[in-house]
Amino acid sequence: MQIDERITKLAGNIIKNSVQLQKGEKIYIEAFGASTKDFFNELIRETIKSGGCPFYFYNDASFEKSLIEGASEQQIETYTAIHKKLMEEADCYVAVRGYDDVFAFSDAAVRDMDKFGRIFQEQVHMRTRLPKTRWCVLRWPNTSMAAMSRMSLKQFEDFYFSACLVDYRKMGQAMLPLKQLMDKTDKVHIKGHDTDLTFSLKGIKAIVCDGKMNIPDGEVYSAPVKDSLNGYVQFNTDTMYDGVFYSNIRLEFKNGRIIKGTSLVNNEKFQRMLDTDAGSRYIGEFALGVNPYITHPILDILFDEKTCGSFHMAIGNSYEDETNNGNKSSIHWDLVKIQTAENGGGEIWFDDKLIRKDGIFIVPELEGLNPDNLK
Repeated sequence: MQIDERITKLAGNIIKNSVQLQKGEKIYIEAFGASTKDFFNELIRETIKSGGCPFYFYNDASFEKSLIEGASEQQIETYTAIHKKLMEEADCYVAVRGYDDVFAFSDAAVRDMDKFGRIFQEQVHMRTRLPKTRWCVLRWPNTSMAAMSRMSLKQFEDFYFSACLVDYRKMGQAMLPLKQLMDKTDKVHIKGHDTDLTFSLKGIKAIVCDGKMNIPDGEVYSAPVKDSLNGYVQFNTDTMYDGVFYSNIRLEFKNGRIIKGTSLVNNEKFQRMLDTDAGSRYIGEFALGVNPYITHPILDILFDEKTCGSFHMAIGNSYEDETNNGNKSSIHWDLVKIQTAENGGGEIWFDDKLIRKDGIFIVPELEGLNPDNLK
């Protein structure tokens, strides 16, 4: 069977450009879901061509669910120790997530999901993968994702590869002025439908995301000073977390803390999420999305947070890099608001200067980030 050349190209991009695998290095490749098989094989082939040593695992949401629902805390700690050691051995990590059942965890007990997140996700991914490996995480197109996106599989595959195979070198250069502006910005003011929010970026650097850690990519992220958020924001993009669907999430802040939060759907579970731990009522990330081929949400955060004309904020943990604002949590949950005219519009102000209106950058040094200039 002939392999789609876009699959081979994407595998090569990830091994050579995203994680930049070097001869003799070890790479941990993890695939989730039956639809990932061809791409899984291409990643292994590209690893061998590059002179690296792959070790790899096939996983699935149903397998994880059986573990999460049935295992004791001691069993999860033992499972965690094994995977943490594997991650410590790796120079690079690639995860390909092609879940066939995106709602697999929707009926799992919150306490079980919290326990798994607090032990496994915290130790293997937050404390080991993020700071110690060169990593890349991506979804894989399948019938489930296509249905969620309201597209045929063929339409979705074309959309997927356009977003994932964008010219990241060109995008990275265009994002540098935005990074430089964010680096020197103190006050941010966001206005829009049911949104009037202020916070500070003072002393916290911004990072350009140009195809290294996520595919698709296209954002510049930072983090607000932890106690600086005041006001309210109404997100307009539906979201999922741990297999549970949420919609129209609205947050109110006072001195950085979420004093009120609501979701139109599954609000009771949302309240429990906000009370997960000491850091789950604070924000760990603020970012602007710029991928020109992602113009509407598809209920998948790796795509939705890169939507051109959007911004997103993450409830919970901040990254262990230059954007670290000191907030620690077992969750990191990105919430997206699209500010294009067709999605209600909105404004972003940096230090009392309007830099983006209705999703379009209006200052000369940032105009290269507008969709027509990135394609």
